[in-house]
Amino acid sequence: MRLILVSDTHCRHRFEVPEGDILLHAGDLTGHGSLSDVRRVNRWLEGLPHRHKVVIAGNHDFCFEREPEAARAEITAAHYLQDEALELEGIKIYGSPWQPRFCDWAFNLDRGPALARVWARIPEDTDVLITHGPPAGQGDRTFDGRGVGCADLAERLSIVRPRLHLFGHIHEAFGVTRDEHTTYVNASICDLHYQSVREPVVLDW
Repeated sequence: MRLILVSDTHCRHRFEVPEGDILLHAGDLTGHGSLSDVRRVNRWLEGLPHRHKVVIAGNHDFCFEREPEAARAEITAAHYLQDEALELEGIKIYGSPWQPRFCDWAFNLDRGPALARVWARIPEDTDVLITHGPPAGQGDRTFDGRGVGCADLAERLSIVRPRLHLFGHIHEAFGVTRDEHTTYVNASICDLHYQSVREPVVLDW
């Protein structure tokens, strides 16, 4: 089973997407969070050959928070997850768009109890976790060296221990890290200047 991992594409689809079985997208699908942007994303997804496609929203994807029914209706070429679980080919996937508050973007919550309540909903049998933002300590370093990941998410991960945690949000922290239980992938395609300069991460399951 080949997983193709992307995040933070921001409607900038001028990059090669490798063939695989499941495409997973960790949010910031759009540039400005409009329904017209979502339509562009869906047309892109329609053109990809993967047997299954799964997407979540990110902090740029305002319409999924403000007009959830209309936004969901535009995604016909993929499974959209928002604090939901899905099983594909025996793989249990859970997706959530939330991240610590920053400049009042979409799907922002305060650090502490508000985020902890969201993460408590992640099922303990999750194989693949998709969140928009990173956990503390993994793929969360900004250009000036600050670690901005979510400590409450990291705490929940210590219990759930998914095999894969996919996220993005911090463009400059693109890359793969691992611990004893989990592979962490910051799959941000765009860099700090919102140029789609990176390639998707390929993971053979």
